[in-house]
Amino acid sequence: MDYGPWTIIDHEHWTVAMKIEKFEDIEAWKKGRELAKDIYAVTGKGEFARDYGLKEQIRRAAVSVISNVAEGFSRQTDKEFVQFLHIAKGSTSEVQSQLYIALDLCYVSQEEFDNLYKQADEVGSLIFGFIRYLRKAD
Repeated sequence: MDYGPWTIIDHEHWTVAMKIEKFEDIEAWKKGRELAKDIYAVTGKGEFARDYGLKEQIRRAAVSVISNVAEGFSRQTDKEFVQFLHIAKGSTSEVQSQLYIALDLCYVSQEEFDNLYKQADEVGSLIFGFIRYLRKAD
């Protein structure tokens, strides 16, 4: 039975949980897209908008997450895909680290920090889970 390039299977119950035919089907990419949108929103206002260096760095890190998921998906092997997923995972940590700087400089409120940090953490967890899945599939 052909499930496409990657299919998440619940091995405990032997059911197909999700068919992934394009990078837009990947939950980590979807959540990463939301994170990037929210990062752009918060960096476009107030003092954050005037701090060109930090604003651009955190934006690049957020965009890097979904870009690396998408690029890795188009690679020829799971091993190459996993390498790109590791880079994407690293970019979630970069976003989190830069959020601390934004908090320390009062560019974001504690509530904004908590929300964005949690989003980045969720994306990172989804990416890590996908990495584990792909490694088991080999």
